[in-house]
Amino acid sequence: MKKSVKRERFLAVVLGLIHKKGFKATTVRDMAQELNCEVSNVYNYIDSKQSLLEEYLFDVQNKFLIAIDAILDSRYSPDEKLRHVISSYIQITLKHPYEQALLVNEWRNLEEPRLQEFVERRISYESKLQHIIRNGIGHGQFKVQDEELTAQTILATLRWLHNKHLDSKSISNPMEIEKQLMDFIFTGISRRV
Repeated sequence: MKKSVKRERFLAVVLGLIHKKGFKATTVRDMAQELNCEVSNVYNYIDSKQSLLEEYLFDVQNKFLIAIDAILDSRYSPDEKLRHVISSYIQITLKHPYEQALLVNEWRNLEEPRLQEFVERRISYESKLQHIIRNGIGHGQFKVQDEELTAQTILATLRWLHNKHLDSKSISNPMEIEKQLMDFIFTGISRRV
C-alpha cells in the first residue's frame, strides 16, 4: 500500500463517502466527483473498489487480532484480559472509526475467496474472546454461564461505538467512554465490580 499525503487525503474522503452512501451505492464516479477529479485519476490511488474494501477490512481486522493475541499471551488474570480486550477494541475504534464502520457494516460486500478468509478470522477473534470468558468463569471471576452469548453481547455493545465517534455533535472524552462501557459490561458479568 503506497503512502502519500495525496493518497491519505483521497482515502479519507472516500471512506467518508462510503460511510455516508454505503459501499454498494458508492461508485468510482462518485469518488471522482467528491474529489473533483477525473474517474481515471481514482485508479492512481486504488486498483478497484473491491481492493479498497479488502485493504481496509483486513488492515483493521489485523489490528484487533494482534491486540487480542498479545492479551492472550499475557499473564493477566481473565478479568484483566477482558478489560484489556475491551480497552483495545475501544482504542482501535476511536482511532479508526471509518474503518470500524466498514468492519461492522460492509464486510458482507467482500468477494470470495476473501469473504471466507475474513469470516474465519472474525470467528477466530470471537473464539479467543470466548476463551477469556470461559477462563474467567472457571476462575470464579464471572457469574455468567454461556461464554458465546456473553462474548456476542460484549461485541454488540462495542460495535456501535464508531457511530458515536463519527457524530460530530456528540464528541466525547475517550477515557469517559471507556469507563462507561467498562462499568456497564462488568456490572453485568463480574462477581465483583
